[in-house]
Amino acid sequence: MDKVSQAGLAGTVPVFTTNVLQIAVAPGNPHHVTGLSSLTDPSLKVVLCAPAVPCGNAAKTLLDAAGAAVTPASEEQNVTAVLAKVKAGEADAGLVYTTDVKAAGSAVTGVAIPGADKAINSYPITVLKGAKNPKAATAFVDFVRSPAGQRILKDLGFGA
Repeated sequence: MDKVSQAGLAGTVPVFTTNVLQIAVAPGNPHHVTGLSSLTDPSLKVVLCAPAVPCGNAAKTLLDAAGAAVTPASEEQNVTAVLAKVKAGEADAGLVYTTDVKAAGSAVTGVAIPGADKAINSYPITVLKGAKNPKAATAFVDFVRSPAGQRILKDLGFGA
């Protein structure tokens, strides 16, 4: 969105929702993971996103802030791959977004991370200045930011 704004293609660019990381573990949390420090246990297979991708950068921020030195069993190119490894039992734990844990339903259990907001993802929304249908675009932005739209996002695991 920064590039869009810098190019003068957007007006105001408010944030419409946020997302933070959680620790995804097998259903019922059989390894009793309680937080980031649990992930330093060398007997756990932990998967993370690669540092070059957003979920990996966020994971690094949180792990560094917690002083938790984790040696991942693998570094994946996206959060979907991390979640897939946890769901398949190929990993004991992985850092994924809250929305991914929620979407996985009973296939995983999510462990909240105290201080997860140190690596918050904020999602902006705007109507492009050259929009072909600015009335519809504005209606969509208004809906997403409305109480009804925010309720839907909350139900999906997004933050305010």
